[in-house]
Amino acid sequence: MLRGSKVGLRARHEEDIPILRAELFDDVVNGSRAESGPWRPITPGSKDPRLVVDDKEQGHVPFSVVELEGGTLVGTATLWGIDTHSRCAHIGLGLLPASRGKGYGTDVVAVLCHYGFVVRGLHRLQIETLSDNAAMLSAAERNGFVREGLLRSSAWVLGEFLDEVLLGLLAQDWKPDSRV
Repeated sequence: MLRGSKVGLRARHEEDIPILRAELFDDVVNGSRAESGPWRPITPGSKDPRLVVDDKEQGHVPFSVVELEGGTLVGTATLWGIDTHSRCAHIGLGLLPASRGKGYGTDVVAVLCHYGFVVRGLHRLQIETLSDNAAMLSAAERNGFVREGLLRSSAWVLGEFLDEVLLGLLAQDWKPDSRV
């Protein structure tokens, strides 16, 4: 397990899937804002591609996020779009509604940076998020990410186009947290 100050990132367990599905992915609003495509219901018991881990897939590393104190599942985190040639990847995360506003997002981003830069030897990490996602913007900027651009009207979300913010962090600019 990778450890931050508040959370740990570990492999996805089978028992995590129903919780993540019910609390993150079955929510139409949250699902529509988090996914790049339209929300759609997934039949209970089916293999949800957003949650089932394919250990052979090298360009996508999903984690379950747990509280260090008690081990309670609080969300999901992903290093995705890993490009081993250019040594870059994207960061994504989703916290269960009851786990938001507790500083977990900032800690998850810190742990993903450690994983990307130290464990994987990447040169650049990138985040794309909706421009009104204040929590993700704050978590990214607290970890040293810099706003590099605004993608105007680039996301179709629940009947309207929304702007996305592009943030980046280079390994040489990263200030590692000694607790990770």
